[in-house]
Amino acid sequence: MLRLSPGQKIQITLRIAVAMCFIGHGAFGIITKAIWCNYFAVFGIGPDLSYRLMPLLGAVDILLGITLLLYPMRAIPAWLVIWAIVTALLRPLSGEPLAEFFERAGNYGAPLALLLLTGFDWKKRKSWLGRIDPHLQPDEKTWVRVTACLRIVVFLLLLGHGWLNLLEKKGLLGQYTSLGFSNPAMIAQSVGLFEIIAALAVLIRPFGPLLLFLFAWKIISECFYPHYGAFEWIERGGSYGSLLALWFTLNRKKETLVVSGIAG
Repeated sequence: MLRLSPGQKIQITLRIAVAMCFIGHGAFGIITKAIWCNYFAVFGIGPDLSYRLMPLLGAVDILLGITLLLYPMRAIPAWLVIWAIVTALLRPLSGEPLAEFFERAGNYGAPLALLLLTGFDWKKRKSWLGRIDPHLQPDEKTWVRVTACLRIVVFLLLLGHGWLNLLEKKGLLGQYTSLGFSNPAMIAQSVGLFEIIAALAVLIRPFGPLLLFLFAWKIISECFYPHYGAFEWIERGGSYGSLLALWFTLNRKKETLVVSGIAG
């Protein structure tokens, strides 16, 4: 029976996560999400041109996401690190809370972790455009860097979402109301406090059961957007992928022993 090594599991997880970020974000460009006009306005671009640019940017995002799944090369996650940071920063720059930038840490953190896992050489063109070796086995220093990256990413995304709950973001209150809670503000405060405590726990000392619980928590809690919910859920693939990849890193030594025993 074929068994994947820890490195292969994490690489596949992060590739899918990054592709989801691209595809989900690109879908909103195709749909021409109205709030994007606020972000174009940061660059002095008016609504008319914004609506013409959205489908073009969306199509590029979707194409890159599909390409990463079919022909993974480092240039794609490298671009997403930059692109996701810029688009996430546009939120506070357009007047939204800084927490919005942190909450999207999975969008730029998952591709960064993928780059750290697979390694790269800034000076070699082939390093960026060549196909990533699916059987690449990271060394110990690489594992340390990837694990540290994922811990920080998960910390930031949980902190950001918890912070938005404490700020009683209108969209979150609407979700809690739609779920039947009579006091959505109290739920938001409770969820916010829980997520911030969980964020600190992951940063200080992550452990398997907590990460699996948070993985399920994020997958379920991102299901309740009232408009275009499926695309919102897909776009946050970096959050799910970062949590699952971090869980794999914590179990890698045990998995490596199992794989080695089978191979022997």
